[in-house]
Amino acid sequence: MHVSSLELSGTTRVYFIVGDPIAQVKSPEGLSRSFAQRGHAAVCLPAHVRSADLAAWLHGVSFSRNVDGIIATVPHKFACHALCATYTERARFVGAVNTLRRRSDGRWHGDMLDGVAFVQALRERGGSPEGRRALLIGAGGAGSAIGWALLEAGIAELAVHDSDTARRDVLVRRLAALQGARVLGGSNDPTGFDIVVNATPAGMNATDPPPIMVDRLAASIVAGCVVTLPAETSFIAAARASGCATVTGSDMFERVRDLMVDFLLDGEPW
Repeated sequence: MHVSSLELSGTTRVYFIVGDPIAQVKSPEGLSRSFAQRGHAAVCLPAHVRSADLAAWLHGVSFSRNVDGIIATVPHKFACHALCATYTERARFVGAVNTLRRRSDGRWHGDMLDGVAFVQALRERGGSPEGRRALLIGAGGAGSAIGWALLEAGIAELAVHDSDTARRDVLVRRLAALQGARVLGGSNDPTGFDIVVNATPAGMNATDPPPIMVDRLAASIVAGCVVTLPAETSFIAAARASGCATVTGSDMFERVRDLMVDFLLDGEPW
């Protein structure tokens, strides 16, 4: 379905997905279809906005009373957090948002849905987190969101590995302060873990080495990756060859899209 096939009128509600670059995103069509399936007369449109112009762009968009929501993609998730008036607890923890809905006073309320979407996809692949040991590769925005969501889901132990040890240690301390699970620094060795998650860009390029020691993957592991293109990274391919259940970036994104629509069509957060 393309935008041209939608029934557009003066009552159509507008949502933007904003990024730099933006040509690579496939979200507008899927989100517009999801709105239509829920009986909501709305369209999602791409907006190519540079980081230096983001605040001015969002300020200007806010004057349009038929714009109800914003999807933030690379590199604007952290900057959009600072532009929200309010946000959910998980967004506060991560310091980033990927979805903003307009409040009744015209300002913006944000959420970060990557982590909870990953856990949903994980459960559907037989990777129930409760009482399990997980290895998280990557302590950036995606890793922070997934780490938070794994703890909320009842993980027993979470090891975090990142090539930037200072960033890793900061995330370990912050996650450990949430309590409920043992959180520690880890390595790229998946031995002994039930769940292994790549939350880095490793695998986007064909020449990228796998983010973990793939020769040590046990068939009992559920392996996850946030990379959407290619659909099968070298890590996911190796995991499948080892007999592991897998969660791909595309699996996660399908859950993100549904959660975004739920959040955007919800009412005031209070």
